[in-house]
Amino acid sequence: METKQRLNIKEWAEEDRPREKMMTKGPAALSDAELLAILIGSGNTEETAVELTRRILASCGNNLNTLGKMSIHDLCTFNGIGPAKAVSIAAALELGKRRTASGLLERPAIRNSNDAYTLLHPILADLPHEEFWALYLNQAQKVIGKSRISTGGLTATLADTRTILREALLQRATSIIVAHNHPSGNIRPSAEDNRLTIRLQQAARTMDIALCDHLVVSDGAYYSYADEGKL
Repeated sequence: METKQRLNIKEWAEEDRPREKMMTKGPAALSDAELLAILIGSGNTEETAVELTRRILASCGNNLNTLGKMSIHDLCTFNGIGPAKAVSIAAALELGKRRTASGLLERPAIRNSNDAYTLLHPILADLPHEEFWALYLNQAQKVIGKSRISTGGLTATLADTRTILREALLQRATSIIVAHNHPSGNIRPSAEDNRLTIRLQQAARTMDIALCDHLVVSDGAYYSYADEGKL
């Protein structure tokens, strides 16, 4: 019986090799799997780098956002992916997130809750734990600063109103927007979220600073206290 011999990437036609293809046709010509294959460099004894990355992507529904949620440990469960390759993939995906965020940080104006969500989604959506962030705005409703207020566990994080307002005064902000994520995907605020929002609104008002909104963020959805008429 004739056996089919598998070719490694170096034996492919030059125009089909990911690196050469990128050099001649540009990065846009490459598939997600081919771009990832460049990062990991090699596959395993049974798969080329491209075949391996196709399998990794298939496990995520071919969705890069889902891939971005995978931990180093998760990636290392694939034969041919060790810690170094896993870190390379995670680093590339993190750079993609930061590129999205940095393009928006040129003092964007926050006109509504969706503008705030668009700015905060790359920061909060993929986290496996809760974090609480604040955006500081000037009189033109443009973002002049942002800060992570606290980091919590899987189900909760604590936010100190004094820390938020101290930073607002340092930034000379006239208004603030706060947000935190729910890793569970449930965007309904908790009773503690409601109490915190009331405390922060009252404290900010004494300093002539407006609390414009409080967002509860998940991947693909958010809850806005302002939109719900609770601010």
